[in-house]
Formats: sequence, C-alpha cells, structure tokens
Amino acid sequence: MSVETEDAFQKELVELFVQEAQEWLQQIHVALDELQQSPPSERHRALAQTIKVGITNLGGSAATLNLSDVERASFSALPFVEAVQDPSAQISTDDFITLCKQLGHIHGALTRATGVTFKADDVSAPSEDPPTMIPTKEFLTILRGIQDQCIASNAFHRNLFQTMLAQAERLMERGVEQCNMSSIHEFLKRSAEEEQGFLDVVRQELPHLMAIIQTLKTSGNALSTPSSDLQNTVERVAQLWSAAQQVNASHAMLFFMGLHSFLTIVTQHHVVVGATRYDAIQSRLDQNLKGIEEWAANGRMERVAIQRVLPCAS
Repeated sequence: MSVETEDAFQKELVELFVQEAQEWLQQIHVALDELQQSPPSERHRALAQTIKVGITNLGGSAATLNLSDVERASFSALPFVEAVQDPSAQISTDDFITLCKQLGHIHGALTRATGVTFKADDVSAPSEDPPTMIPTKEFLTILRGIQDQCIASNAFHRNLFQTMLAQAERLMERGVEQCNMSSIHEFLKRSAEEEQGFLDVVRQELPHLMAIIQTLKTSGNALSTPSSDLQNTVERVAQLWSAAQQVNASHAMLFFMGLHSFLTIVTQHHVVVGATRYDAIQSRLDQNLKGIEEWAANGRMERVAIQRVLPCAS
C-alpha cells in the first residue's frame, strides 16, 4: 500500500472515529445530566455504566488509531466514573465537578488529535442552585397516606405506590434523609412514557395476532399456515411478554406468557385445536387490551394523585 493510500485510509478511519466519538460523548453527557439529579439506585447504576462504557469505547477506539493522547485522557477518567458509580456511597458535588473536568480533558485531546472541535462547554457541571428536596420520612408518610385512601375507596388497583414505597424505604435503610424532587418527578414521567409505549405496542400488534388466530381457526391446524408466519407471531408474542414484564404489567405478562406457550406447542407439534378454543383466544385478546387500557388509566390517576401532594422540583 502506497504512502498516499495509507494516509487516505487513516484519514477515513479518523473521520469515522470522530462520528463515533460525537455519539459516545452525547450519550455520556445525557447520562451525566440525569445522574446528577439523584435518580433511584437501579437507574443510577445504569447511568454510571453508560458513562463508563462510552468512555471505555472512546479510549479503545483511540488506541486502535494510535491517538495516544485521547486514549490516555479517556482511561484516566475511568476512576472518576467509578467514584460516582455506587448510589449507596457518599457522592459529593465535587465528585461530579472533577468528573466533568476529566471529560473536558477528553474533549481537548479529541480536538488536538482530530482537528475537529469538541466543545468542552457541552460538559454539564452541577447546577449551583440547590435542588428541591423532601425529607424521606415525610415522603414515606405522604405515600402511605395516599395508599390508605386508595385502599379505602377501592381505587386504582396498581402497584406504583408499592414500588415508590419500597424505594423510599431502601433510602431510609441506607440513611438517606432527603429525596430529590427532580428524581421523583423524573421517575413518574419515565413510568408514564414506558406504560403508554407498552399500550401503543399492544394496540399495534393486536390486528396481526387476531389475523393469525383467525387463520389457524379456519385452517384447523398449523400445517396449513406458513411456518414463517407462525414463527414470526411466536417471536412477537415473546416480545410483548417481555415488554409487559419491563413495565410490571403482571396480568398482561401472564396472558402473553400463556399465549406464547400455546402458539409454541401448536407450531412445533402441529396440534389440532378446535375452533371454539381459537374463539376463546380472540375474546381474551380483546379483554386483555381493555385490561391494559384500564391498567394504564389507573397508572395515570396514581401519578396525578402523587404529583398533586408533592412540591414542584426546582
């Protein structure tokens, strides 16, 4: 390979690296912004891992291109990520400031190595305005009060309260005396988005499921139905089962788990099933959608009830 060809190839690799670096830095900055808002423990760990993976990928790719300054700046930042990785540890504002400075060093090294400007201004430093806090004990009292009212009125039938109560109780056990209101409101917002997303997916998949069940009922057995269609349906039901599990929609999860088992048996063993059984499944599909719609509506009411009695986040 000639020198000119090698230079052109190296230039192309660097251009690809710049695109990847910009994507990784964007993911890192978004995760860091949320991490500074004191999210729940599981979310905290996931965000810290996102930052760690992004920086590791950045350093590893820089090493393959012999961009040694970028490699050193990236891997030198990892201990500062590990310092904020454990949500049960005492993490100070200074820890985040130091991490932000390390990210700034990465930006500078990238700019020097590639000639492309990576603005260090994009690195978010912790806000000087103190976040709105609520005593953890007070937050627990509020949640228990709303829960008692719901039990007395037989309202909602959801487990959002139990989830938030469990999180608050774990904070108390770890000696965390204050809850960040931004984190609470962010949790409520994220749960609303995830539940609506699940409902939208079920509505989207229902016509396909109805159609495949109708085809099976009409043909009388799985052999008359293209195997690719059946396998695709089994996989889509498995995805719905997983999606229900992720949003903790227990009734929907059990239904899709049962439907997945049924379709798997019919597909693999070519079991002949009577038309009345398929009629029952179609009816259950309709009932399940209505149940998920009611579940989502109850979730919205729970969140409104909680937000109504909580102070606004700063």
